[in-house]
Amino acid sequence: MSIDFLPDKPIYQQLIDRITGEIIRGNVKPGEKLPSVREYAVEVGVNANTMQRVYKELEMMRISETKRGQGTFVTDNETRLQQLRDEVKEGLVESFLNSIEALGFSKKEMIEFIQTRERGEKQ
Repeated sequence: MSIDFLPDKPIYQQLIDRITGEIIRGNVKPGEKLPSVREYAVEVGVNANTMQRVYKELEMMRISETKRGQGTFVTDNETRLQQLRDEVKEGLVESFLNSIEALGFSKKEMIEFIQTRERGEKQ
């Protein structure tokens, strides 16, 4: 299963986002073994060197850990995984706020719109 990558973002970063998304959604559990570099590279249709960089970055971010001779595993540090969730939420909110500001919407206007939408009302 090959992935269609966006042209304006490095492939390795898109793969990091994909894996962290899987972790945040709970599709990949704390302590779970990740596929080998080669397996994952073949699965997503990238060079093994790209996948190696992804795993190295995840390890530097303390999201995964490599155990010699066993493979790469998602961290079982719940505090770090909660930090990851918070970092992703912060990034999404920041991006959203920048977008609405660039389009001329106020935060108040958007909050009211979201609340109305959540109640199932039409504008």
